Amino acid sequence: MHEMQRIPCVIMRGGTSKAMFLKANHLPAEKALRDKMILEIFGSPDVRQIDGLGGADPLTSKLAIIGPSTHPAADIDYTFGQVSITAPYIDYSGNCGNISSAVGPFAIDEGFVAAQSPATTVRIHNTNTGRILVAEVPVENGRAKVKGDCKIDGVPGTGARIMLDFSGTAGSATDKLLPTGKSVDTITTSKGPLDISIVDVSNPCVFIRAKDIGMTGRETPQEVNGNPALLALLEEVRAKATVMIGMAPDSETATQKSPAFPMIAFVAPAADYVDFTSGQTIGKDQVDFLSRMMFMQVLHKTYPGTGTACTGAAAKIPGTLVHEAIPHIDSISTIRIGHPAGIIEIEAAVENGEVTRAAFSRTARRIMEGYVYVTNA
Repeated sequence: MHEMQRIPCVIMRGGTSKAMFLKANHLPAEKALRDKMILEIFGSPDVRQIDGLGGADPLTSKLAIIGPSTHPAADIDYTFGQVSITAPYIDYSGNCGNISSAVGPFAIDEGFVAAQSPATTVRIHNTNTGRILVAEVPVENGRAKVKGDCKIDGVPGTGARIMLDFSGTAGSATDKLLPTGKSVDTITTSKGPLDISIVDVSNPCVFIRAKDIGMTGRETPQEVNGNPALLALLEEVRAKATVMIGMAPDSETATQKSPAFPMIAFVAPAADYVDFTSGQTIGKDQVDFLSRMMFMQVLHKTYPGTGTACTGAAAKIPGTLVHEAIPHIDSISTIRIGHPAGIIEIEAAVENGEVTRAAFSRTARRIMEGYVYVTNA
């Protein structure tokens, strides 16, 4: 028997993230063996992921497992995995909106879904949440279109516009749009009482006011990630919220076993700030409010896709801290979120407690296809 096994693999960029796309039938059916193989593919655990394909960054240590649909209302099954860099662990507790944007093009190009020009609608069953999201993918000559004029902050150049609607993903982890039944809760922390809003669309997210933790909302990744006391407080709040919504029995388990979800963000009213990637000033009139979202205990360099959908929905729910940060929220349907590397827009609507729209545009492309080699250990 050959000592190495080769597994078909595609590397795709989806939005501002990158993932290894693997087909379900190419992986062991038994979960422990499957995860062992995936960890080897990524080179985890190792901070450099030097012996695998992972990029030594949470935004590039991502996994998409694709297979035929097991849901009658969907075209394809998609399982997302956040592969830990430092521990032998894969977090399957939530979804990634950026990587979701690459699932439609992958499904079309691999023949899971029949290509229809000029656009193909792909109904994606996200197995992590049991919810269906809908991608509208431009198609040309029977393949997903790559070139286009859609520019998203955090990605060089432009690409074909893919619209993703997450309105069908409300209650993804908790079966409730507002997991605690309230727009705002007050929790006790090591720094005193703190107001939080927990909203569950595509992934549950926890929102706090920037000013309540001594922040402005204009911070760069370096400023946040270089502040251990702030990181500890944010994780304390996130872990407590995880327990509150039933995703972990205690804070320690929340940190160890559900490090990616829920996500936590701090929000502030619109203000001028500097895009850390270009040094350009983004004017307060270009955004509706500011948000900085954490991912895997560090500041996301842009803004997560699922976090975008959840933030947009939160903005449209009266009483939440996001709604509070946007005085003119009732007069707009497209919300402009100011994040560390620019702006992301989300079309959002909530009617009678139901999310009727949570759509944003992304670009995606296939970067590499081939085989990744693993040992038969």
